[in-house]
Amino acid sequence: MAGNSRRRGAVRKTGTKKGQVVGSGGQRRKSLQGKGPTPPAEMRPGHPKQRRAAAAAKAEKSRTRKPEGGPEVIAGRNPVVEALRAEVPATAMYVALNVDADDRVTEAVRMAADRGISILEVPREELDRRTGGALHQGLGLQVPQFEYAHPDDLLTTARNSGDAPLLVALDGVTDPRNLGAVIRSAAAFGAHGVLLPSRRSAGMTAVAWRTSAGAAARLPVAMATNLTRQLRSYAEEGLMVVGLDADGSVDIDSMDLAVEPLVVVVGSEGRGLSRLVRETCDVTVSIPMAAGVESLNASVAASVLLAEVARLRRITGRT
Repeated sequence: MAGNSRRRGAVRKTGTKKGQVVGSGGQRRKSLQGKGPTPPAEMRPGHPKQRRAAAAAKAEKSRTRKPEGGPEVIAGRNPVVEALRAEVPATAMYVALNVDADDRVTEAVRMAADRGISILEVPREELDRRTGGALHQGLGLQVPQFEYAHPDDLLTTARNSGDAPLLVALDGVTDPRNLGAVIRSAAAFGAHGVLLPSRRSAGMTAVAWRTSAGAAARLPVAMATNLTRQLRSYAEEGLMVVGLDADGSVDIDSMDLAVEPLVVVVGSEGRGLSRLVRETCDVTVSIPMAAGVESLNASVAASVLLAEVARLRRITGRT
């Protein structure tokens, strides 16, 4: 009202009028928009149900996780029988209580008893825990943690054998079945050892043990902290570093693979040799194949090359 404008305190003092202010740019309007349906209680951080679900998941993970650095357990009736036939080192065999015993279980128990391996009957839940939740069919075979040799020991073993040194190095082979198959082929064709990188590589797990068919117990397997550096060290010791690659500069028919000291480097099936490893190789070789076939499995390719090396060495008498 008119009279109120003259009240004391009702008139704005000079110099106190606000000027222009910066607007929100529509941000307040956006903040008022809906954020979708309310998530379930199990997905809302801080909700009691969410905390209970997280605790249950953590407990389940802890229950099924195998201790790192400890023994491995081969799971399944056929794998256990195959491992025992191959005389894979084992410390114990677990048999589930009230298991339906068939010919494979009977054979596994008999072979384990003949080799003096402890046979333990355990509840199925205990076998689930020891195998990490794998399909064990009531049977598990515990193998000790693998002991890797030193990379320099491979060359020492090769020179002490009296034969021309032949080593196999793997670059980026992450499938333990491929690793086991390469070890088996390396032993079959006269190699003196297998070298693995410590990173981005399969290790000697129970699966690799089984696939090697016992060859891992007879052939030394070493692990290098830096594969490229170790290959250079072998080269300084007089070994020729030959990389097996689909895009190799020469094929195996065009090269004298019977050269005495040799280290064969096998890359992964998809990626092949890494750049640094390829640059370290003295030469890269490929395997001639029919048109339409892009590549071979890493273990198969290694077998082909090692078989050719063994054949040429027999012919030339360089063994």
